Amino acid sequence: MQLRTFIHLDVLQPQLAGFFQTVASGFQPLAGQAALLVEVAPGISVNSLTDAALKHTRVFPGMQIVERAYGLVEMHHFDQGDVRAAGEAILRRAELTEADRMAPEIISREIIHGIDGHQAMLVNRMRHGQLLLEGETLYVLEVAPAGYAALAANEAEKAANINLLEVVTFGQFGRLYLGGSEEEVAQAAAAAERALRAVAGRAPRSKG
Repeated sequence: MQLRTFIHLDVLQPQLAGFFQTVASGFQPLAGQAALLVEVAPGISVNSLTDAALKHTRVFPGMQIVERAYGLVEMHHFDQGDVRAAGEAILRRAELTEADRMAPEIISREIIHGIDGHQAMLVNRMRHGQLLLEGETLYVLEVAPAGYAALAANEAEKAANINLLEVVTFGQFGRLYLGGSEEEVAQAAAAAERALRAVAGRAPRSKG
């Protein structure tokens, strides 16, 4: 089993919690809860990891996604100790350690100022979060492994008054879309990228 993403979010920020509520098929998280995101390959093995966490802790599963190559599970609880215990149970079942996780790699990032109204319309058609308004600044981040997009989103929301538009936490690449004023987006982008660079782990096997 390959451990791709393994990350704790200490306090889910309101917009990210609300965003998860629009896409989670399981028990929806609330703002202020702690969360755990684990992404593995092969994807089907995520089922046994969810089983280990739920049998040993009180966490609630929000998302369990199995796609072509990878599997992702998100779990949350107001008790951070339970969330960390869930992570430990998952690592024991997988016979891995936190040091076996992959370090996040920023694949691409863009900041677009003064967004055109027609482009804002395109973004708004695909987003699950807030709206992007004409004239605002748009920030787009692409990261691998995908699960780390949640960390970037949470830290961005902590740092600045931005609008969380979309977060993709599964697949080959994770993506984060933020909107707002030029200054606030710059602060959020810096916080997101700083958080990603601070995560220790093994290097990705390839750039693809």
